[in-house]
Amino acid sequence: MALAPTAFREVMGCLAGGVTIVTSITADGRPHGLTATAVCSVSLDPPLVLVCVDRNSQTLEVVRASRRYALNLLRSTHRSTSDRFAGSDGLKFEALEWKPAPGGSPLLPGALAWVECEVESSVEAGDHTVFIGRVTAGQIGDGGDPLVHFRGRYHTVSGLGE
Repeated sequence: MALAPTAFREVMGCLAGGVTIVTSITADGRPHGLTATAVCSVSLDPPLVLVCVDRNSQTLEVVRASRRYALNLLRSTHRSTSDRFAGSDGLKFEALEWKPAPGGSPLLPGALAWVECEVESSVEAGDHTVFIGRVTAGQIGDGGDPLVHFRGRYHTVSGLGE
C-alpha cells in the first residue's frame, strides 16, 4: 500500500533542501523559471546535476525545447525571490534584472552560486520530469548563507558562508 500524497509530502518535508531557481529561455528570448528543492549533484566526472520539474510547470516545455537550464542557488536573503518563482503567474521576471549565462540561461542577481547545464537526458517520473544536465559553466557568488526549505518553511544555516 502506497503512502498517501499528503503524508508523503509531510515525511519528505523532513529532508532539508537548498532552495534553487531553475531558469531557461525560449528561442525568442523570453525567460522562464521556477522554484525547486528537488535538485542534486549526480556525478563529478563528468559534472552532472539533476532537477525535478512538475509536469504542470510552464518552464518544463522551455527546458525541453532549449535543452538547457541554469540552477541559481539562493541566499538566505532571497525568500521573496523564492516565493516569486514558486507562483504560476507570468510576472516572475518583471522588473528583475538578470544576465545570461554563457549558454543564454537567465542568471539571477546575487545568487549564492549558479551552474548552467545542457540536458543529457530526461525521465518521466510520476507527476514530474527529471532532467539530468551536464554542467557547462558555473560560479560561486560573493558569500552568504544558503536558503533552506524544511517542513514547509524557510530556514537558514548561519555561519556556513564564511
